[in-house]
Amino acid sequence: MVRERDRDKIFLAAAATQKMLAGQLSRRVRTRGLAASWLQISCQRTALCTRFYSAALTQDGPAVTETNRAEATMHRFWNDVGLEKRGTAYTVTLDGRALKTPSGKVLALPESKSLMASLIAAEWDHQETMLKPHALPATSIASRAIDGLVEQETRSEVQEALLKYLDTDTVCFYQDYPPQLERLQTEHWDPLLDWARKTYDVEIHKAESLLFSCQPDATKEKFRQVIAGFDQWEMAALERATYSTKSFIIALALVTKHLTVEQAALAATVEVSSQIERWGEVEDSTSQRIRFQDHL
Repeated sequence: MVRERDRDKIFLAAAATQKMLAGQLSRRVRTRGLAASWLQISCQRTALCTRFYSAALTQDGPAVTETNRAEATMHRFWNDVGLEKRGTAYTVTLDGRALKTPSGKVLALPESKSLMASLIAAEWDHQETMLKPHALPATSIASRAIDGLVEQETRSEVQEALLKYLDTDTVCFYQDYPPQLERLQTEHWDPLLDWARKTYDVEIHKAESLLFSCQPDATKEKFRQVIAGFDQWEMAALERATYSTKSFIIALALVTKHLTVEQAALAATVEVSSQIERWGEVEDSTSQRIRFQDHL
């Protein structure tokens, strides 16, 4: 009998074959008759599937996990989502099977992350027929923490990458026009900069141009020490929030719970909000702000 792991490998191989053949069909239909294309592709389908299935059964490839399977098929393949306590950790299950990270590790969250575990379970439970990868942000952050941010080398690389955002931080670059933007910058950014300066005893420069603008080395070193004390979960959240908001300071305030998600989203979308105040609200700007908040 074919083992369950082998079936999963075949499943992924079939998905890859389907994607490849779809591209071939598109090209061939433009240059030959439809019937001839289907005949040739049918022959190729048999040969390719045979090779894929044989490779899946005899070779070790990337870890076959629920998250990888979902990415390959883009369809919901499970019926029930559960949340179980296994030892001292919470585990999300799909039809009784533990959810795993892309690298094949069980996505197990400590007792202190029970809310995170519930969010992950809710994400998978709310997926409908067609899978929406962007609707799995908690799963993505947890997987990043488990797969990548346990190793010190990776943590150090991420820390340095995030500190580079200080020189181009969104909340450090002000504009004096239009008046709506100037007011919103003062409302959302000034208190945030004051908090960072007082809390961490650092100097943070404001600028009106990206040219020749950088933060003091002492400031970067202070923040380097601060985030060096973050655990893998905090680092994963800081990384995602920094990349989403283009602001290390907003991300730091969010992770340390100085800002709520709503406040962080408002601080990161000051320019969008000013355009809405100036020209009125349109569907695209509203959707952009909502998507941004959901992503955070």
